[in-house]
Amino acid sequence: MFDRDFEWSELTRFAALPGRTAILGVISGRRRQGKTFLLDALARASGGFMYTATETTEADALRQFGEALARYRGQPTPFRFAYWDEAVTELMRVAEAGKPTVAVIDEFPFLAKASPALPSVIQRALDPTAQHGNTPVRLLLCGSALSFMGGLLSGSAPLRGRAGLELVVPTLDFRLAGEFWQISDPRTALLVNAIVGGTPAYRREYTQGDTPSGPDDFDAWVTRAVLNPARPLFREARYLLAEEPELHDTALYHSVLAAIAAGNTARGGIADYLGRRSTDLAHPLTVLQDVGMITHEGDAFRRNRSAYRIAEPLVTFYHAVMRPSWGDLERPGRAAAVWRRSASTFRSKVVGPHFEQVCREWARWHAAPDTHGGLVTSVASGVVNDPSARTSHEVDVAVHGERDDGRKALLAIGEAKWSDVMGLGHLERLRRIRGLLIAAGTATEATRLQCYSGAGFTGDLRELAERDGTVQLVDLPRLYHGD
Repeated sequence: MFDRDFEWSELTRFAALPGRTAILGVISGRRRQGKTFLLDALARASGGFMYTATETTEADALRQFGEALARYRGQPTPFRFAYWDEAVTELMRVAEAGKPTVAVIDEFPFLAKASPALPSVIQRALDPTAQHGNTPVRLLLCGSALSFMGGLLSGSAPLRGRAGLELVVPTLDFRLAGEFWQISDPRTALLVNAIVGGTPAYRREYTQGDTPSGPDDFDAWVTRAVLNPARPLFREARYLLAEEPELHDTALYHSVLAAIAAGNTARGGIADYLGRRSTDLAHPLTVLQDVGMITHEGDAFRRNRSAYRIAEPLVTFYHAVMRPSWGDLERPGRAAAVWRRSASTFRSKVVGPHFEQVCREWARWHAAPDTHGGLVTSVASGVVNDPSARTSHEVDVAVHGERDDGRKALLAIGEAKWSDVMGLGHLERLRRIRGLLIAAGTATEATRLQCYSGAGFTGDLRELAERDGTVQLVDLPRLYHGD
């Protein structure tokens, strides 16, 4: 188990909760994050029951569940349940010794799809008036369908207010992912992260532990582990969409993701890319957001502006690099050639945007308060208008927060460049933007200027930063190991 201390402590706490009645917990998270691994370990460690559902009919699901429950209970013959009311009633009796006992139903959305009334059946079993027949079962429902699991406890849903645990298992952030992949070189770690993100399963099950041995091995690793049609990671991005029950028209959703991967982050740009009206995209964008495929982020400076971004790096990589050359990649021996001609696309459409996102994550979660000059409350990108020059400036990192005196302020603005050695020209651009923000009443002279670079900084800029505390330089070693 790697860096799941918080999740494990919450699960073990829930499993041992005192009381004579049954209690519900809900576990969710994107696919391949290790939810099943955690719950299986919990069931084994506590002697609990675990059932993993499959996509099947209600009758077959009841048969499978009856067989699994009978094996756990030590019954010589399987239970024959005709309805889920009977099955849930029997499940609530598994804690026969009177001590809290874990009961896990993994892939719960599969059961609910075949039996839509199942959440109501569980709600009825958990109702205080029905608890007299229950034993102290600690029931855990788990699923990867984020829209379904998110709605399980919301609004007027039957299980609303019934859960004693609502746990989301997240992906590993870029620092933890580098540690998990055992990559010590920061540049290599970020390049790998730009492709596979922080999904733990891609490290073991999908690459069989194959990691780049160093910077010189990265290109070879991509061709043998990612672009290789014989490896599981090759088709994973396509399967991610196919596995989401809410995505019916996969061609449309793939097209929307391709538009975002191409750099179109506003709804209007996505619509132009697809040749559709902006209003036609409201539903697919909402659905993609509900299932966790994309995020919708507000502009740091303009309330009426926002950006859509793909949440899973592998999906971005697939649409930017793999999908345009899919026919070539399916034929063995073509991967190296495709990778060579995709180098510029990879840098501009994959690594560049990913590096900017990593810089925002670092500024929000890893940087020390002294770095920004205050307590951070939000970090986003934004656009600043420059009326005199009749143009606008993009700010990759805008840090809002509170200064030591408690006043809210724009603490810092930053620019992120993956391939450029940053110098005084980049700093002057940030000063120009700060001046515009000061004129608009958004920033002050105390707003810090930050340069993020994957290629380093000129000597002049380094010397200036040493003299001026309002100028911060953040390189790859600092991103991964400093604050």
